[in-house]
Amino acid sequence: MLKINQLKKQYKNFNLNCSMEVKEGMITGFIGPNGSGKSTTLKAVLGLISIDEGEIQIFGKDVKDIKPEDKEKIGVVLSDSGFSRYLTVKDIKAILKNTYTAFDEQLFTNYIEKYQLPADKKLEQFSVGMKAKLKLITAISHKAKLLILDEPTAGLDVMARNEMLDMLRDYMEEDEERSIIISSHISSDLETLCDDIYMINDGNIILHKETDNLLSNYAILKVDEEQLKTLDPQYLIRMKKESYGYTCLTDQKQFYLENYPKIVIEKGTIDQIITMMIQGV
Repeated sequence: MLKINQLKKQYKNFNLNCSMEVKEGMITGFIGPNGSGKSTTLKAVLGLISIDEGEIQIFGKDVKDIKPEDKEKIGVVLSDSGFSRYLTVKDIKAILKNTYTAFDEQLFTNYIEKYQLPADKKLEQFSVGMKAKLKLITAISHKAKLLILDEPTAGLDVMARNEMLDMLRDYMEEDEERSIIISSHISSDLETLCDDIYMINDGNIILHKETDNLLSNYAILKVDEEQLKTLDPQYLIRMKKESYGYTCLTDQKQFYLENYPKIVIEKGTIDQIITMMIQGV
């Protein structure tokens, strides 16, 4: 669906070097600290910024060869863009109807009514949550095959985020050939939604795993100096010095559960894993 191979983009104080793939029928999460390269990567995929080197393929075609009918199959939500604040939902529906041949007016209307978005109010009167829902409804209403979502739930409360995640699940259930790449700094959203997750830091992919693997096999070990000396280090990925001793990251939780019953072993959250991957040694 989407392949990125050795994508390179250099700025004064930042170098992006990224390879990743979003497979058909999959929801791929893209996570990392602010300024790590998430938005830069997605903007390069969309042709909004030039690249220095590398290859980007969408639907099996080089991104430079994408035709207008291919672009219609892509739905986009960017964190730093949206509609004019002077437009209404009615205005936007008319724009979409004239822009996309596959625009599903009934689907659009159903979602607008479901989430009680006023059709005649200007967007400047919308809350952050209302604007976010409208952006996502717009992205899915023309039956896109690929959704590219950059921080779509940023700034939203738990209820609003859950409603948007449900919208994405419904979108995927309607067509098994659809795919999503979603960037977020809210790891709990990705844990419950994504099939696999890429972690990026300082312009480089530092980890790519299936979500089930991350949540089932990765763990945090908390040990003192003496316990650390007894640990088999072959499955330790990162270590970080703490006041009590050390925190260690492993991708073989069961091994340490079976062989070291006296040490503290905690299920690793995605936040903990990415923190250890970045700050650990």
